[in-house]
Amino acid sequence: MNRIVEKIKKEFINVPDLKIKEIKVNIFKIIYVVFIETITSSDKINDYILKSLVKYNKNTNLQSNLAGSNTIKITKYDDIEYYITNGFAIVIEGDVIYAIEVRGDLARSISQSNREPSLLGPEDAFIENYQINMGLIKRRIRSHSLKTVEIVMGRKTKNTVCINYLEDVAKIDNVNLIKEKLEKIDVDGVIDISTIIHYLTNENKTVFPTIKRTERPDLVATSLLEGKITLLIDNSPFAIILPTFLADFINPVNDNYVKSINVSFVKILRFICFILSMVTPGIFIAIINYNQETVPASLLINFSNQSSQVPFPSIVEIIMLLIICDILRESDLRFPSNFGSAISILGALIIGEAAVNAGLVSPIAIIVASFTFIASLIFTELEINNALRYYRYLFLFLASFFGLYGLFLGMIFFLINVISIKSLSEPYFAPIAPFNKTYFMKTILKRKDVKNTQRSSLITNKNMTRGRFL
Repeated sequence: MNRIVEKIKKEFINVPDLKIKEIKVNIFKIIYVVFIETITSSDKINDYILKSLVKYNKNTNLQSNLAGSNTIKITKYDDIEYYITNGFAIVIEGDVIYAIEVRGDLARSISQSNREPSLLGPEDAFIENYQINMGLIKRRIRSHSLKTVEIVMGRKTKNTVCINYLEDVAKIDNVNLIKEKLEKIDVDGVIDISTIIHYLTNENKTVFPTIKRTERPDLVATSLLEGKITLLIDNSPFAIILPTFLADFINPVNDNYVKSINVSFVKILRFICFILSMVTPGIFIAIINYNQETVPASLLINFSNQSSQVPFPSIVEIIMLLIICDILRESDLRFPSNFGSAISILGALIIGEAAVNAGLVSPIAIIVASFTFIASLIFTELEINNALRYYRYLFLFLASFFGLYGLFLGMIFFLINVISIKSLSEPYFAPIAPFNKTYFMKTILKRKDVKNTQRSSLITNKNMTRGRFL
């Protein structure tokens, strides 16, 4: 048997789905076809390789007899494992080795996004097939300036990660920075896009997400046109976008498909909800315990009458209700969709009503906790809700010790922390600090499309004009 085939058999011992077929050309020559059955297509192997080799003419080049569209000549033995485990069939004739792509169709069909539902825009979403995901992007951006840098990551997984950017728009320095960071990652396995996010960012440095992940190709295409950089990885239905600012998480891509005069109000409303979901419990505790003069006397008496029936301090009431709300949110996320709404109704109606009747919490405390919870439901990004939860409890404890003064100190700490965050060397709190009018009118407010003809200097420093309307 061929020495290369013998070596492959030794390395893949106890791998029962490794198949080796021998095709006898003549009494002196045997061609070997090596592939993994579970990740390849038997029809492609039969059509591209076996049928061709049966008619093989020894006077012709072997490669000319292989019908596969993606045929690669292997010059290093170490590359054989990579191609075999990536759905290629290895054809060996003596010391000549070819890899022919015969991947099986192991991916699910393209469907609509479950985590980022589309109201007016396109409804296709990424899947776990990297090549199909690239096709969804290239259907939207049909330009030679869309460039891709591929990096193989993971000693064992050897997963393909690709960096996408528009050559004539994106900052090349940022592309090189991402590539440099990825090449420094030396681990056994890179399974999902989340692994890359953890290595690209100092995940414990801030509670806010500094990289946006999405499963919508239209958002990726829009980001590329702005000058941002996106990353895809095989076997993951998500892409990540860099750089990302806090304003990007408050404004979903669906805003692009709505009239500017209508969506600007909703954008402002989201920004208000972002602040209120953090500070509302703290404001309530500060008013009840320290700053009673800030509310009318009749309202304060009403609050006192309700609290007098409860054996716990107001801070205990609020913390208990917020924890219940967080439990309900987690149960909605973990349970199948058919059960999630039932659990929320059970928690909101039965537990809340029973807690009031039992005298464990006051009605005003339930109103405050419910308002806080509802305001945070506007944001579907899990990491943003985790960050809001962190600051919500921080403001709550500061208000319980120092009143509105503690709340003010907490807000200063929040602003200092957010302003100091960087996303790919860009200020995270932009376009507010530093102020950038172009990006401000795309995120915090929405300018009319006919006036939206410039790219933001926050993201790119070349080809600043997006177009013009005649």
